[in-house]
Amino acid sequence: MASETWSDTDVTYVPAAVTESAKIVVAGGFGVGKTTLIGSVSEVTPLRMEEPITIDSADVDDLSGTPAKATTTVGMDFGRIHLAAGRLALYLFGLPGQERFHLLWEDMAEGALGCLVLADTRDLDACHGALGLLEAQSIPYAVAINTFPGAPAYDLGELRQALALDAATPLITCDARDRTSSLHALVALMDHLVEQRPAAPPEPLEPLEPLR
Repeated sequence: MASETWSDTDVTYVPAAVTESAKIVVAGGFGVGKTTLIGSVSEVTPLRMEEPITIDSADVDDLSGTPAKATTTVGMDFGRIHLAAGRLALYLFGLPGQERFHLLWEDMAEGALGCLVLADTRDLDACHGALGLLEAQSIPYAVAINTFPGAPAYDLGELRQALALDAATPLITCDARDRTSSLHALVALMDHLVEQRPAAPPEPLEPLEPLR
């Protein structure tokens, strides 16, 4: 049946093949590429809550790394993608990057299975707020360095140290504009979440009948 098929084309329904779903948060600093990443992988038209950057906002938000940026997320981004041959549905929620939306971060992160944190080597400090929130709420995460053209490149070991990441936390690079690259980042996160999942307890043994 057509409703059970899955492809890279836009899907406006949840296929019957889906057996599991998960809420995934995409976080990071202002202008780091969260909206772009969700747009590149979502199989439905992404929901975007963006507004033009005003003069007042430009005085607060650092546009030095993205001088052409004309809008900013003020609520959230939302997209959906299916993995594992369509059996797993990921609901992607992109958080606004500015720390003045911190209370919104807390509400939107509630119930998330995990988080993909995007970082920019031109301003690594911008993702520390998101990392602190995830640590406080014990939400597992992976970090993806979005490779902006002209941004300085560093060894991943140096970046791990600069971000004070645990040795088990995945740290990868990606290009948020590229679907395949963004998918690899999400798969790295999902692999990490599977590894973090506690093993299922053994089933109890059937009681033995008494000897006669």
